[in-house]
Amino acid sequence: MICELYRVILRVYICGVAKKEFLAFRLIPDLKKEIEEIAHREQRSVSQICELLLRAGVDAYKKEGPEYIQKLLTSQRSKPK
Repeated sequence: MICELYRVILRVYICGVAKKEFLAFRLIPDLKKEIEEIAHREQRSVSQICELLLRAGVDAYKKEGPEYIQKLLTSQRSKPK
């Protein structure tokens, strides 16, 4: 009975903090490795790091508009491969 109560409490807690959406995309292996390294250094999950980086990008886009994307594209083109 007590075990069942803990299970119910845990389920309610998880539902309350669980994310509601799922997003999947492909990326180059080097970028994935860098994200995993950041997550490890920051003692956070890969999902948390991705969400933080995406949030920062969306906030910057809201602030700067299309110029933000153009700056990113320009910096990507100028990087040596």
